[in-house]
Amino acid sequence: MSQQQFENFTASSLYCEKCKTAMPVRERLLLILPDKEVYDYLCTGCASSVGQREVTAGEKLMAQKMAARRPPRRAAPAPRLHI
Repeated sequence: MSQQQFENFTASSLYCEKCKTAMPVRERLLLILPDKEVYDYLCTGCASSVGQREVTAGEKLMAQKMAARRPPRRAAPAPRLHI
């Protein structure tokens, strides 16, 4: 596996002090700076902040290029009706 696969993590669940367990989180854009963006992770149970993530301009550009290189997902074929 290449190093690029591990550079852009986004959390799906983190430990919440208030809930006393790992909880699903949602990511909220907190701050936009010229060289980076700061995201805040919020617990979906109690809405408290449980972490932050910074994305530099270079990382964002790399993620956009990687997304553009992926082939688009094909839609599932429509189910056939038997009459």
